[in-house]
Amino acid sequence: MTTGAYDPGSEGAKQSFNDDMSYSDYLSLDAILNAQHPRSSAHDEMLFIVQHQTSELWMKLVLHEIGAARDAIRGEHLPQAFKMLARVSRIFEQLNGAWDVLRTMTPSEYTEFREPLGASSGFQSYQYRLIEFALGNRNPAMMKVHEHRADLHQKLVDEMSRPSLYDVAVALLAHRLGASDKIPAPDLRQPHAHSQDIQALWKIVYQDAAQHWSLYELAEKLVDLEDYFRRWRFNHVTTVERIIGFKRGTGGTAGVPYLRKMLEVELFPELWRLRGEL
Repeated sequence: MTTGAYDPGSEGAKQSFNDDMSYSDYLSLDAILNAQHPRSSAHDEMLFIVQHQTSELWMKLVLHEIGAARDAIRGEHLPQAFKMLARVSRIFEQLNGAWDVLRTMTPSEYTEFREPLGASSGFQSYQYRLIEFALGNRNPAMMKVHEHRADLHQKLVDEMSRPSLYDVAVALLAHRLGASDKIPAPDLRQPHAHSQDIQALWKIVYQDAAQHWSLYELAEKLVDLEDYFRRWRFNHVTTVERIIGFKRGTGGTAGVPYLRKMLEVELFPELWRLRGEL
């Protein structure tokens, strides 16, 4: 008598992996799923750990895509760059969704395990800092917190030695419009500052999008990216305020006031400000 239960082996699905790589092997799931080590008995600490670990995995992909997009723009392979930049925007959409999950945790639930966190803080995320540096928001002072790890500090040093994603986009813009001599070399150790000359070049593109379509599309992909990045920052502020109010952050920052200040940062200011001129 048969039970009628489905047997995947009857249709050829492989079922023995003694000598072959399995799904778990390929993804190194043992290492990933055993990397959660709560330091308290609080139920919600697992949520806190998983949310931040998955965010770091998404940020790893962001860095992978931004690096490839930067190389593609430098090589004038814009269709490939557009695909990568669009993917980065979608990743930030995923990261935004993660805040919705974390906001299910109440202030009293967070206080149950806040003390065991010690001085650890998302402020110390070297991948987040690499993303900021790669996008052009560079501040050498932010590297100091990573000096205890020479390998991580070196990653930031290396990133700061390269033109940012926006630097290479502006270089291509100037080259295509025959204005390379009008745009000074970027200061790689400072945040990108608004330039009226750069804004004037982007304005040419927007005023005749059909003539400069690839540059126009590049500009809009950058605006999309910053739009999603700003939403992520805003949701971060809202989540922190909802859970800890105006307490200082575990890493010693001012908490919400510091995060609100970060909302004022413009990554690609010329692309936003020219809109008032069109």
